[in-house]
Amino acid sequence: MTESAAAHYVLTLRSEDHPGILAALTQALLPLGGDIRDAVQYGDPDTGLFFVRLHFTVPPAQAMALGPALQAVATREGFDCRLHELARPLRSVIAVSRDGHCLNDLLHRWQAGQLPTEIVAIVSNHEDLRPLAEWHGLRFVHLPTSPERRAEQEAALLALLEQEAVDLLVLARYMQILSDDLCRQLAGRCINIHHSFLPSFKGARPYHRAHARGVKLIGATAHYVTADLDEGPIIEQDVIRVNHATSAAEMVAQGREVEARVLARAVRWHLEHRVMLDGHKTVVFS
Repeated sequence: MTESAAAHYVLTLRSEDHPGILAALTQALLPLGGDIRDAVQYGDPDTGLFFVRLHFTVPPAQAMALGPALQAVATREGFDCRLHELARPLRSVIAVSRDGHCLNDLLHRWQAGQLPTEIVAIVSNHEDLRPLAEWHGLRFVHLPTSPERRAEQEAALLALLEQEAVDLLVLARYMQILSDDLCRQLAGRCINIHHSFLPSFKGARPYHRAHARGVKLIGATAHYVTADLDEGPIIEQDVIRVNHATSAAEMVAQGREVEARVLARAVRWHLEHRVMLDGHKTVVFS
């Protein structure tokens, strides 16, 4: 059987750390003709948890037996594991406001085949980025909001995610704070990006205020969204150096570049099932 004819899967696993975890997995896969293509693991000495990402193939004829076989070993060994069929990409929605740099970068990478996802729609509280979405042939959903309509707008967003069986919501410079209830419902499947000046430069025009203070490093953080504003488990971060000669406008432009690439990396790793929650932090098999 050629590799192209095989069915490809990724198994992600979290368990209390103890001997024999990998052996139990391989013994479950062997009778099904499982062929491991890539395996990474990490034991966290602080939490006592063990994490595994296993990419493997099985003959198509064994695909139906795979789930029950792995569930049996997970029940017996006390594993928390999830099976992902790589032929079925995760379904995503991207939420934006008026800044299009992160959206444009994500769509370029998506069309280049670098983001394995099915983009269901672009959602925005403004109309500014409709032409960009429609140029890429994507559905654009305008969900205007105001303090008085916040609950109604979030209900419409959640209904869209549920109706379309969306796996991931990406906040690509979506300048609205999600309610605590929505954050809980989207736990582990909503990624946000923000500049890394927080908490020193919260609010409007952070790059201009950073410029006025003579900041020497600017950066960005991509994280899972939680009810604690901008304090969710971090997936990826990056920084670049600036100096006294960097203008505020240049700082904004360079900051946008960092935001775009940090968000793209975090989204890609999530789509490839490389990110696992470890309490308030993440394990990222990048």
